[in-house]
Amino acid sequence: MTHIDLNADLGESYGQWTLGDDDAMLGLVSSANVACGFHAGDPSTLRATTGRAAAAGVTVGAQVSYPDLRGFGRRFVDIEPSALTDDVLYQIGALEALCRAAGIRVRYVKPHGALYNATRAHTAQARAVVEAVRTYDPSLPLLGLPGSELLAAAEDAGLRAVPEFFVDRGYTPDGGLVSRREPGALLDDPGAAADRVVRMLEDGVVRAVDGTDVAVRAESACVHGDSPGAVTMARQVRDALTRAGVEIRAFAP
Repeated sequence: MTHIDLNADLGESYGQWTLGDDDAMLGLVSSANVACGFHAGDPSTLRATTGRAAAAGVTVGAQVSYPDLRGFGRRFVDIEPSALTDDVLYQIGALEALCRAAGIRVRYVKPHGALYNATRAHTAQARAVVEAVRTYDPSLPLLGLPGSELLAAAEDAGLRAVPEFFVDRGYTPDGGLVSRREPGALLDDPGAAADRVVRMLEDGVVRAVDGTDVAVRAESACVHGDSPGAVTMARQVRDALTRAGVEIRAFAP
């Protein structure tokens, strides 16, 4: 692959609490997964983030979540599929209004946190998210984990399914993400993270926490904007990709 998208979760500050350095990250990534208010991000934060993304030429996607501000969207919610569809529709529409105020549009959708992990295997919730996107705008791509129920349901519905790689997350031997409650969930070495992104592109594999190699194919790579050292990691990943001759560009410009 001679090109890849580099994305980050942004717009996650809330009121007086600041999370991450959105301005710095917007100078490094090609796509921004912007919170929609359900797990993080108040309206003023989200309007400022979408405006800055527009000025930086960064593509904006809606990062939809369970309604879980207290848990930052990292707790599973056993929600009825129809209600989840409505929640996702509501979030996309809210972010779309702020994007339009900045002269841009929502260009893709990505679940956040526990919803992202649930839609790897939870068929009903995966289909609920897909139904929301299909109903809102079937031209919007869905970003998710390779091999997930979410991407399978998206393809079945005629949506563009975009596989994603995580720069700073540990992988299980079956291609899932290591739980944040377990050792090895997060990588904090920017150089090592950069090297494994290049290896994923060149060899199609990532080293799992048990030392085995797992096959991975991705069109987009994510650096979590709220992780310690996220800016340094994103910069080193970008530099490593450039040295390898890989162009960084949005998958949904």
